[in-house]
Amino acid sequence: MDEPNHPAFLSRRRFLSETACGLGAMALAQLMAGERRPHFAPRAKNVIFLFMPGAPSQLDLLDPKPAMKKYHGQPVPAHMLESLDDALIRGSARVFASPRTFTRHGQSGMAYSDYLPHLGKIADDLCVIRSMHTDVANHTPGQLLMNSGHQIFGHPSMGSWVSYGLGSENQNLPSFIVMTSNSGSGIDAGTANWANGFLPAEHRGVTFRAGADPVLHLRRPKGVSAATQRTRLDAIGDLNRLRNDNAGDPAIASRIAAYEMAFRMQTAAPGLLDFSGETKATRELYGLENDTTRAFGSNCLLARRMVERGVRFVQLYHSTWDDHSNLNTKLKQNCDMTDRGVTALVLDLKQRGLLDDTLVVWGGEFGRTPMNEVRRGNTPGKEGRDHHPFAFSMWLAGGGIQPGQIIGETDELGYHITRDPIHVHDLQATILHCLGLDHEQLTARHQGRDFRLTDVGGTIVKKLLA
Repeated sequence: MDEPNHPAFLSRRRFLSETACGLGAMALAQLMAGERRPHFAPRAKNVIFLFMPGAPSQLDLLDPKPAMKKYHGQPVPAHMLESLDDALIRGSARVFASPRTFTRHGQSGMAYSDYLPHLGKIADDLCVIRSMHTDVANHTPGQLLMNSGHQIFGHPSMGSWVSYGLGSENQNLPSFIVMTSNSGSGIDAGTANWANGFLPAEHRGVTFRAGADPVLHLRRPKGVSAATQRTRLDAIGDLNRLRNDNAGDPAIASRIAAYEMAFRMQTAAPGLLDFSGETKATRELYGLENDTTRAFGSNCLLARRMVERGVRFVQLYHSTWDDHSNLNTKLKQNCDMTDRGVTALVLDLKQRGLLDDTLVVWGGEFGRTPMNEVRRGNTPGKEGRDHHPFAFSMWLAGGGIQPGQIIGETDELGYHITRDPIHVHDLQATILHCLGLDHEQLTARHQGRDFRLTDVGGTIVKKLLA
C-alpha cells in the first residue's frame, strides 16, 4: 500500500533523506555512529566505579596505624590541629585506635583488615592510594565533587563525561549504567551523582534496579508486536524531528535518541540480565547463593557482563558507610556484604582477559577521623568516627594501573598526608587518561564558557600508571 503523503507517515529512511540537514537527523546520525575516537591510545576501554557513599573508614580497612594504640583515649596532639578550620573536627575528641587486625597478603605484602578477608586474594592486582584528599567534609558536596568534579548541582558526572567523550561500544545498551544496593539512603546527592548536567540527555546514567524488572517500562506491552512498536516509534520520531527542525531544541534530539535506545534495549537487556548461562562456580564466586552477599554480588556480576558487552562506564553504589557510632558492627555489615563481590569481580575480569581493558575503582567521598565521634556519645564498644577530608584511601585495578603498590603515606595517626598527596581532580584526570582522554581537552561549552570534569585543576598521577 502506498504511504500517505503527510510527513508524519513517511518512512524513516525517506524522511531522513528529505530532511538530512535537520538537527534531528544529525543527532540521530551521531547516535548511530556510536563509538568516538579518544585523544590518544587508551590503556582501558571501560570503567567500573565501585562507589561507597558515606565514606568507609580507611583506618579500619586499608591504612593500618599501629602507633595509634599508644595514643588511644588521649587528646589528639595539639600540633595536628593547628591551622585547621573544619567544624566537624572537634578538639575535644580522643584518639580512637582501630580494634581491627591487619594481615599482609601476596608478594606485594599489602596489609588489609580482618574485615576484608577476601580482598587479600587480589592484593597483587591492586594499587592502593593512602593519600587521597578532598575539599569538603559534608556528604552531598563531597559526593558531587568525587562524581562530577564540582561541589554544586548541575554538572555532568564522570560517567556522563566518558560517554560524551567516547560514545558507546554497543548500540543496544547505554554507555553509562548505574546500580545500587543496600538501602540507598546514604546517597546524599541522589541522582545528581550520575546526572548529565548540561550535556545531552543520552549521556545520563541509566539506573538499573534490583529484581526482575531493572528498567521501568522497558518491556513491550502485551499484545504489541515488535513490528507494530517499530512503526509507532518511527511515526513519533518523525513528528519529533519535524518539531526539532522548527524549534532547534537539543532536548528533542535527546528524546529521539532515548526512544531509539529504549527500543534496542528491549532486545539486548534480557540476555544481559539472564544469569542462567553462568556456571555454578561463577555464581558461588560472587556469593549469589548467600543472602548477605547476593544483592551486591549480583550487581558486580552484572557489571562484568556489561563491560563484556561494551558498556563504557558502570557505577555501583553501596550505602551507607557513614559510621558516626557503632563502627565495629556497621562496618562489618558493609564489608560482609561487599568484600566477596569486589574480589570476585577483579578475579573474574582477570581470568576472562578483561582486566587489562577495564579500570576498576573503589572508594567513597572522603575518609574518617583518627579520633572518636563526639556528637553522639561514646559508649565503650559503640564508638564511631567523624568525617575526614584531609586523608583517605581508595584502590584501583586493571586498565593502565600499576598493580601491587601503595601510593602515598599518612602520619602515625592517619591525620595528615606526608607523601604523594592526590586530590580528587588528580584521580579524575588519571581515570580519563587511562581511557585515552585528555582532561583539559574534554570540554563542553555552557553559559559562555568551557567546562570540564576537573574544573581548573587536576594532574595525571604518573605513579599510578603501568
